[in-house]
Amino acid sequence: MGLYERYLALRIRRHEADPPDHVALVITERDLLEDGAYGTLADFFEWATEYASLVTVYVSVLDSEAVPALRRELETIDAPREVAVRGPDDRAPADAPIRVGIGLGGKHEFTSAVRTLAESVDEGTLEPEEIDDEAVEQHLVFPSEPDLVIKTGAERLSDFMIWQSVYSELYFTDVNWRDFRKRDFLRAVREYCNRSRRFGR
Repeated sequence: MGLYERYLALRIRRHEADPPDHVALVITERDLLEDGAYGTLADFFEWATEYASLVTVYVSVLDSEAVPALRRELETIDAPREVAVRGPDDRAPADAPIRVGIGLGGKHEFTSAVRTLAESVDEGTLEPEEIDDEAVEQHLVFPSEPDLVIKTGAERLSDFMIWQSVYSELYFTDVNWRDFRKRDFLRAVREYCNRSRRFGR
């Protein structure tokens, strides 16, 4: 770790606010085509798990035919904890400490959860009045709310975790994924610690 990175890490440790317990990252399929991109992602898992108990990564995909190849690569990535990878056709919740979504948009995820609940009502195993926020969340592929969402490359959100991230702290960096380093991650964590979270209040 370089001198500046040690300085940032020290500032975070000494900060009166806690670092994020759930960190989410948004990148694109094109980011993963860059040389060394999967190595950077493996490094990101290491950096994030130093602070967070949950790490979620969303890979925004324009070409759906790229999903199988991306999935194979992501399922074999070297990571410090178990990884659960989910794609557009998956409905089972991701329950590993590290969770990766490939082209699984938030609208699709929410619609799938509502459809599952509607099927339960139709089958008579669920009453309509029993449907609340918690019931919806239990049927999402990514059921946990991230504390911090990091978006690289541009100040633009994608269709990801639209239900879960409503109260998340958003951190945009103009650093492209190919140039993303530990210092950039630590800057995001430090910025998170400096913010006063309001949770919609």
